[in-house]
Amino acid sequence: MKKTILGFAVLGVYGIYSIGVRHQHPTIAPPSSLQGTKLNSTLAKTSSSAGGSGSSGSSAPPSKPKGIYRDGTYTGSVANAYYGNVQTAVTIRGGRIVDVKFLQYPNSHSTSVYINEQAMPYLKQETIQAQNSNVQIITGATFTSEAFIQSLQSALAKA
Repeated sequence: MKKTILGFAVLGVYGIYSIGVRHQHPTIAPPSSLQGTKLNSTLAKTSSSAGGSGSSGSSAPPSKPKGIYRDGTYTGSVANAYYGNVQTAVTIRGGRIVDVKFLQYPNSHSTSVYINEQAMPYLKQETIQAQNSNVQIITGATFTSEAFIQSLQSALAKA
């Protein structure tokens, strides 16, 4: 009888712990070019082993060289980010990327909103800085980052 009660108590504590862990918000590490001195050590190893190339790790073809885009606003294709879709619009002025907007992004769950509120500014800033789709994948927002890159590549292909 005591073993049964103890067993249920252990299961109850584990269940409560699991629920608490599941509802915690994940930590997102910004790309190395935006993080400064607080660089995530895992991201630092990845960046240094990549030779500083800024590669996103995807097998997509390389983007166009800087400054050869046609002026205008181009809408990318809708890309699946597992928890929702991502679609971007890129604004080009003077042959350069000046703005990136998210037309769609995963926002149906509070965790998705939290993650994307942190990841989207970094993805936008890094795209403008790189002037192409070779941006770092944001740790903790991998699906959104990969879908962002895919949609961005299709928009830049039109430019």
